Formats: sequence, C-alpha cells, structure tokens
Amino acid sequence: MKPRILLLLCLMLPLSFVSAQSAKSYQLSSPDNTINITVNTGANVTWSVKHGETEVILPSEISITLDDAKVLGKNVSVKKAIPSSADETFNTPFYKKAQVRNNYNQLTINFKGDYGLVFRAYNDGAAYRFVTRKKGDITILNEEANFNFKDDDKAFLPFVNDYRNKDKFNTSFESHYDHTSISAIKKDTLAFLPVLVDVGASVKAVILEADLQDYPGMYLTPGDGNNLHGVFAPVPTEEFVSRINYAVKSRANYIAKTNGTRSFPWRVVVISNEDKQLADNDMMQRLAEPSHLADVSWIKPGKVAWDWWNDWNISHVDFKAGINVPTYKYYIDFAAANKLEYIIVDEGWSDDYDLNKSKLDVQQIVDYGKQKNIGVILWSTWYAITRDPDALFANFAKMGIKGFKIDFIDRDDQKAVSSLYSLAQKAADNHLLVDYHGMYKPSGMQRTYPNVINCEGVKGLENMKWGVNDQPGYDVSIPFIRMMAGPMDYTPGGMRNAPKDAFRPVNSNPMTQGTRCHQLAMYTIFEAPLQMLSDNPTIYTKEQESTDFIAAVPTTFDATVSLDGSVGNFVSIARKKGTTWYAGVMTNWNPRDLTMDLSFLGEGTYKATVFEDGANADHDGTDYTRKVITVTASDKLPVKMASGGGWAARFEKVN
Repeated sequence: MKPRILLLLCLMLPLSFVSAQSAKSYQLSSPDNTINITVNTGANVTWSVKHGETEVILPSEISITLDDAKVLGKNVSVKKAIPSSADETFNTPFYKKAQVRNNYNQLTINFKGDYGLVFRAYNDGAAYRFVTRKKGDITILNEEANFNFKDDDKAFLPFVNDYRNKDKFNTSFESHYDHTSISAIKKDTLAFLPVLVDVGASVKAVILEADLQDYPGMYLTPGDGNNLHGVFAPVPTEEFVSRINYAVKSRANYIAKTNGTRSFPWRVVVISNEDKQLADNDMMQRLAEPSHLADVSWIKPGKVAWDWWNDWNISHVDFKAGINVPTYKYYIDFAAANKLEYIIVDEGWSDDYDLNKSKLDVQQIVDYGKQKNIGVILWSTWYAITRDPDALFANFAKMGIKGFKIDFIDRDDQKAVSSLYSLAQKAADNHLLVDYHGMYKPSGMQRTYPNVINCEGVKGLENMKWGVNDQPGYDVSIPFIRMMAGPMDYTPGGMRNAPKDAFRPVNSNPMTQGTRCHQLAMYTIFEAPLQMLSDNPTIYTKEQESTDFIAAVPTTFDATVSLDGSVGNFVSIARKKGTTWYAGVMTNWNPRDLTMDLSFLGEGTYKATVFEDGANADHDGTDYTRKVITVTASDKLPVKMASGGGWAARFEKVN
C-alpha cells in the first residue's frame, strides 16, 4: 500500500499553545493510541514518551550544536508543524519474514534556521530525527540526546570494556550485559547500543538508533538523576596501524563534518509490555533507508563451513591440515555433502595489510568450489580492503570470489561508518557479499545494502576459546536486545558441549557452555542471513544427526512468531519457510520446563523432528535425544531443558 499523507489535524494533534507565544506543545499518538509523544518547543526542545499510563521517557532535551555557535533546538521559532501518517507494506527478501508493515503517525516541525525535527509514533515505539536544509557542508560539534527516566530503573547495558590503543572509542563492541540500576552506573563508562531499561509495570524500553549513515554511532553514559545521554566519537585526525587494527591516535573537537542538507540518524525507543514482543520487532527495517540496490537477484543467503574457530582441526586425512589447498578442498567437500552454500577462507591466506600478497592458491580453491557449487568468501582486515577497494573487489570478483568477511573495524566514528557504507556499495557493484565482523550494531544497514548479509557486534561463540562466565545467560538476553538492531554473526554450532562445572577455555578444540540442544536452537533463534557452522568437518561428520538438523534450517524466513521469553532467562521462537516451521528454545544456567503451544502451525498435520536435552545433559552437555512424532496445531509439547539447555524442532507439513 502506498503511504498516504493525512493532513487532518484532528487525527493526530491536537496542537496546544502554552502561555508564551514562542513556546508550543504538540501531541502525537501511535495508530492504536497506546504510545503518546509530547514535544515542547521554546527555549529548549524536549520530548517525552508514555506507554498507556506508564511514563517511559520524561521530558528530555534534544539539540545539535554547530561550529558557528548555532544550536539547533535552542530558542526555537516554529515555522510550521505538519502531521501525516503512513501504512505501507514492503518486501524483505533476506529477513526473518517476507514482508514488513510500516504503520505510524508522524509530526514534522520546521523551525526558522533551515532545520526541523521529525517525530514518529508506532504501536511499539517512538522515534525522532533532526533534518537540516543548509547550503554546503556543516560541522557538528556535538549532539544532545537525552533519555530521562522517572525512577532509578534497572537496565541491561553492554559496556565498552576493552579500550584499544588508549582510545575509548576504539572497541570490539563485544560485552556481556551488566544488569544494574541507572544510579549504579559509573560516570566514566560508555555503554554501546542497544540498551534495555525496565521501566516497571512489565514495560521494557530498548534504546536504539537507526539509519546511521555518515555520522558517528551513539553511546550512552549516565548524567544527573535518572538520566542516560548520548556520547559520540569525535572525528579522527590521525590514525595508525596497531597490529591489524586501524587505530586512532588523535581526534578533532567535532563529531562530524557532513552535507548541510540531510536527515540525521533516528533516535529510537522500542517499548513492550511483554518481553517476547522484543524478540520479534521490525523497527530497524521500518526506519532504515530503503535498498540502494535495484537488482538483488544475485544475493544468495546461506550457511558457511568456517575454519578459524575450530583451528583447522580436521583429522583422519592423509595431508597436514592448515591453511592450504587440500584443507579447503576438504571443507568444500563437506559443504557440498551437507548442501551448504559457502566456505570461508579466514585469516592467514594473505598478508594482513596487502591482499595482493597471497600465501594460498585461492584460484584453485575457487575453481574446485565451482565444481561442487560451493562459493568461497575471503577474510580481510578493514585496513587492507580500504587500501584500494575498487581494484580489489573487481579483481577478486573476476576470480570468482562470492564475498568478503571484513574484520577488525572496531570503531563507529564518522569515518568508520561512512567507510562501511562506501565499501558496501563498491562490493555490490561487483556482486560481492559482505560480512562485517569486528563491527558495531548494523542499525538498518542490511535494508539499505542487502549485500551486507551479516554483522557481528555481538559477544559470540569465539569468546568460548578464551573463556567467559555466563554465556547461556547472554544467549537468552541478546534476542531481546542486540538482535533488535539487526542480524548477528554470532557463529554457532560448537559440538564439544559442557555444563557449567565442566567447561574450560580451550583455543584449539574449543568447548561451548551449555548443551548440544542449546547450540542447535541457535540456528532458528539467532537472525543471520549468512550463518556459520563453526566447528570442523570431521566432528560434524561424527555428529551427522546434529549436522543434518543444522544444515536443514534456513537462514531467512517467510514468517516469525515469538512464542515466549524473559530477558536473561529463556527465549522461544518459531519461524516458517514455505510450509515448514522451525522452533528453538534456550534457557540460561537454570533448568527449565515449558509447554509449547503449537497453534502457530495452522491447518494440517506435521511431522515433527525434535531434539531435546538428554537425561544426562546436566553432566554431559553432548547428551540429547531425537524423536519423530506427528502433531497438529491443537497439540502442546512439553519442553524440558537442562542447565544451559535448549530444545529444537522442525515441523514438516504432510497434509
């Protein structure tokens, strides 16, 4: 349906004028009237948000400061306030559902000074963005983005905790969540988005940003009272290579220099009254700029046999395993036998700084892959690919490479963000996929550039190699928080599964925390159009029953249903492809019994292939049982999970 512009003030506003002529107050409600935004203008511009009777965001000042001392959002004079609404549906070919509905009410306030603010109220959230219409370039010293809360609420915050090269804005964007009250947050800390705040009365608010282009990403830090406010990395002025990081030595006194006529990133609060609603949310798709690619027919999502996590540990072969042609032919044979789409040739195939200096006969591997209908994706540092992206992409595409995994970005200042959008376009020009590893949250990039088929920005399975305390608890938090920002290159599929007291960090043959079924469930629960099989072909062949299940799970879907869940405790999701449904459930370190209502299946009879934790999974994480049963939508299945456990099923329609 085409967006329709409604200019009836009675639909959305009223506009109510307060005593001072220059001060005005505006009201904007969601289509279902659940969410209400109040905007006050005058000496300052503030916004506040309510969900029903719950105050989610108290009046919070917002502004942008330019280098000419002009502050957009201070001492404002309103020229015009324009209400509108839209109800449209657009296709999403590489997503967790085939279509997304974009239904909102909007208020655009134009101010004297060639700028404005756009506010949107959705049934599940609120958003605003600045818009400028100034000639030439503008320099932005800072942006004021405030989120004031009524009480000292508890929040899930991923803190920057690995300052690299003594620059607090150079980070891997990998952190478990601190679950703490706002008042307990240390003043000198930065949390990267998304952040979840429990505002009480079962209402949760997730702070995000969307359509982040040519602008630095937003961090949150505490202010006075129950406040979280935005912090932005200044523009780099001097950079250097530190090992394989492209790091910053010094920064300017401004956060962006950009076109004076543009829309700025959306500041977003997604709101739910049930945790499960957060695990199936489309806000990033709705707010992102539509695709820049006219032809997406060449983009092929799928699964990948990956080498690095398992340290090339194949065995029972007559060659020395490692970064060599026989090893990658073995990976290709495994991928072909299990109907996977790709292999990745990860770190070590080339010089880290010059991709033209290859240590491997890549062409021979690509040619062998073509014989088996398996595509090859190459790893690169961000630094190396940016030396000459046009020539590198063209040359490797001509060779037959299908894409690049670009790693060690570890920044989201304006230069880094602009670079990733530029690289996405250049890759698309050569029909190349991009998997951004070592990256910030995607913030809608996957809609604007669908060839950006996955992004990291998550503390994934690789962290098992050096050890963490509570990965299962994190696993059942990210579907409600990080995954709202877009797909995650978590890289699941470990086959050496261990309970809490038996786990130990191992680099070369890494273990995973939790059970086998916990790993299997990830393939349905975690969104990843390009999804890894992280362990080695030898162990997958020994565990063929698990491998067959993993290999059959699609990476994009036609429909998604969030069945149940509680942030940090458990999650249950079902997804549909064609006529087949897939379901996954995971728990934290607490054993858990649930009941799955199969009403999502709809009409017909289904053959259900079910994997569940075995009787001894609490002592041996690899223990599971597999059963095949016949079910209908009227059935309810018991789901019993061990500590760190999971449950996974495939429902194939038989009539």
